[in-house]
Amino acid sequence: MIKVVVVDDHDVVRKGVIAYLNTEDELDIIGEASSGNKGAKLVADLKPDVVLMDLIMEDGTGIEATKQIMTEHPDGKVIILTSYYDDEKVFPALEAGAFSYMLKTSSADEIADAIKKAYRGENTIEPKVAGKMMNRFRSSDKKPHDELTQRELEVLLCIGEGMTNQEISDSLYIGIKTVKTHVSNILSKLGVHDRTQAAVYAHKNQLLKKI
Repeated sequence: MIKVVVVDDHDVVRKGVIAYLNTEDELDIIGEASSGNKGAKLVADLKPDVVLMDLIMEDGTGIEATKQIMTEHPDGKVIILTSYYDDEKVFPALEAGAFSYMLKTSSADEIADAIKKAYRGENTIEPKVAGKMMNRFRSSDKKPHDELTQRELEVLLCIGEGMTNQEISDSLYIGIKTVKTHVSNILSKLGVHDRTQAAVYAHKNQLLKKI
């Protein structure tokens, strides 16, 4: 039997979920709580295999409770079950140690299946949340110069070679005002304060060899 604790401050939701889960032969609902703090204390006492956790609650949020649970009961699996999937909720919950993340639009069967999967060590991530995770993963691999356009890279090459704005203008056949705009954009995107720092950045990242 998979021991489960359900934490949700909405009685109707909590009771409804428990009523369905009790029909599953593999699941044993050993406790329920109406707030994050109560849920964390209950988990500390009962040591369930899986915790079904709401996020937005008074007297301790799901994120706070998850963090406490994972500190005191690291072998447990916390499944977030919420209506929210914005970045401000998703990533703090996952960073707190949540094992799976589901929305309340999930069917009862999907919730039960997620609990069984969590017990087996398999994550269940709502597709919308998975998309956010992939986007963050991709963006974390990016470096500042990845945001530069091809023309900005060409201007950066000129800066790295010590050319003035006028020399860049003559070399690339663009107006001096356009050069200044590109230089301003480059400094902003690279997070540097002046042309010298931009040149140092270019050399340090071996960009001149790539352009």
